[in-house]
Amino acid sequence: MRASLRADRGGLSAEPWPDCDVDCQLGRLQLPATDSISASRDSRNNRTIAWALAQDNFTQSVTDAIGRYGTARVGLVMGTSTSSIDRTEVAYTALDDAERFPQAMRQPLTHNPHAPGDFVADQLGLGGPRITISAACASSAKVFATAKRWLNQGVVDAVVVGGADSLCLSVIYGFHSLQLVSPEPCRPFDVQRTGISLGEAAGFALLTRDVAASECVLLGTGESCDAYHMSSAHPEGLGAQLCMQRALADSSLQMKDIDYLNLHGTGTRANDDTEGRVCAELLSSNTLASATKSWTGHTLGAAGIVEAVLCLDALSTGFVPGTRNTTDVEADFSLLLDSQQRTIKTALSNSFGFGGNNCSVVFGKT
Repeated sequence: MRASLRADRGGLSAEPWPDCDVDCQLGRLQLPATDSISASRDSRNNRTIAWALAQDNFTQSVTDAIGRYGTARVGLVMGTSTSSIDRTEVAYTALDDAERFPQAMRQPLTHNPHAPGDFVADQLGLGGPRITISAACASSAKVFATAKRWLNQGVVDAVVVGGADSLCLSVIYGFHSLQLVSPEPCRPFDVQRTGISLGEAAGFALLTRDVAASECVLLGTGESCDAYHMSSAHPEGLGAQLCMQRALADSSLQMKDIDYLNLHGTGTRANDDTEGRVCAELLSSNTLASATKSWTGHTLGAAGIVEAVLCLDALSTGFVPGTRNTTDVEADFSLLLDSQQRTIKTALSNSFGFGGNNCSVVFGKT
């Protein structure tokens, strides 16, 4: 991801999904072949997770934490929206004469909502408490809020947090049925925006009690549920505003203290209007704000962790990603279009999901 950002190379492509006739742009992963996943856990989602766990020496960092605290004191909070529905979808297309899944696809460890967390715990050898959060597009932002509570309450000494969702026909046709999918690369906050681009991803972070100097830290989280509509946000953005305010209060910060805001910014007419209204009221003039789904597509239950990682990278390197594809901005705040190199000390990330599930997370640098 870091190399693509520096090269100004987005991840969206018009390459069609197999057996899909929806005209859309997808942020799809080119997953390497692997034989490290058992037959009982095989799915595209778990392969995506395995690929992510192998990045940036993350598995070794978790092993080191287990060595310091003990396996029972390292927890896991996993976010997902669709779990391994990709595998279940394929299984239903291959029913035998008795209308049963073929033997190779009878995978109870895979065909359930908790499959991603169970797989991660197995891969990392975690023995502490674990939970799966499925709150639509806020799923893997809310993992930080739960993990923070666990650490504050002394439930654990370290927590692996993450999220994963993979593309499949159910996801593509589902959003297409809501008339939300754009045939062109998504253009958040653009006058001519026509909808979202879907993507897939997995990502992880490790939170611990002891934080070394120069490391990034979780400063605060804020959650809300406006429960206005199954798939639409409150038109005045009351839930979005509340979770941003709660995250700032939890961090003991004000909006003027935030150097970078990663917007939810899906590229739909309604979402951008609502978030734009809230940001116009709350945003400080010195805060850089961009919508990075224009790079990755909307990765659903993985969006929170993907955009958290982008914030953490910006804090670590000073590279603040801009907003791709957008040319004619329709927003009453300043939207960063071109990536910038600037030292930042605080970052806030917004994730607003279906059902009014909202979460904002604030990070800082020691």
